[in-house]
Amino acid sequence: MKPSPTLKKIAAQLNVSISTVSRALKDHPDISIETKRKINELAALIEYDPNPYAVNLRTHNNKEFAIVVPSLSNFFYHSFISSIEEEARKHGYSVFIYRSSNDPQIELEILKSCRLKRVSGVFISVTTETKDIAPFLKLDEYGIPVIFFDKVPACELCNKICVADEHAALLAASAILKKGVQNVLGIFGDPNMSITQVRYHTFHKVLNEGNQKIQLQSVNASSADEAEQIVLTALADFKGRYLAIFCMSDEILAGVMKAVQRKGLKFPQDIGIISISDGMIPKLFYPEITYAETSGFKLGKLALNRMMRCIAGSSFAQTIIDESHLVEGGSI
Repeated sequence: MKPSPTLKKIAAQLNVSISTVSRALKDHPDISIETKRKINELAALIEYDPNPYAVNLRTHNNKEFAIVVPSLSNFFYHSFISSIEEEARKHGYSVFIYRSSNDPQIELEILKSCRLKRVSGVFISVTTETKDIAPFLKLDEYGIPVIFFDKVPACELCNKICVADEHAALLAASAILKKGVQNVLGIFGDPNMSITQVRYHTFHKVLNEGNQKIQLQSVNASSADEAEQIVLTALADFKGRYLAIFCMSDEILAGVMKAVQRKGLKFPQDIGIISISDGMIPKLFYPEITYAETSGFKLGKLALNRMMRCIAGSSFAQTIIDESHLVEGGSI
């Protein structure tokens, strides 16, 4: 194997000190223009690249961001990650991704790994079981900013980038009221998650205050498969009556649409569908699904912007909320 080029080899060939080579490659003003030229030409000729691990140890910054998510099957996370990668590249940063598998112990191991790697910053959507955020705040003591997104802790002493859960649920419920639907099935996610609780309470409040005659049934689904089975069961109970189904997330929407297709139902003729969504799944159907948009891509841009401000020295905690808007399809 060919030995890797080093500062020592460049210094020996040009009969200068290693420190002179190092400073020349950093364009230090104390090094003459001619010496810089010779050193840079030789470095390019032998294809010298700085050792990134040595740079990390010296600068305490490896120009890498970590993104930590509970799973990779969520379309919202795909959009968020794509946005962070796109924006980070513009600032000279790269990105790597960790999956916590919704396990708080794995989450803690990931945080330790990020600290040891001296990452420049961490973007994280916490697990549903995460209670103690002290380990996250501890990273800040090592100069590693943490930006919480999507699933965020209640603590006010941290930076949070959130979708407008309350506003999205309000938009969806208002759309149902506008259509005059009397029978509504709301399918929500994990009841322990704050995102579910906010969407649940807002959706119920708007419908109940808007029309007390609405027959509203709400259930929770932890997966697309579970949402599919819930709908298959519910359709038997609502036989002969028009039913509008509200889906709290893209994952739930995927399961609901599978059930609707299995039963051969058409929307909006036989059944109504409305969702809170990142926007990809609703466009896979015809007519397109009406949805309240919660954009992972836009959230990623906001998160990266906040991260760069933290790196630049912003020390106060901030909560940023990306407002939602209703995208009209033909499903209800």
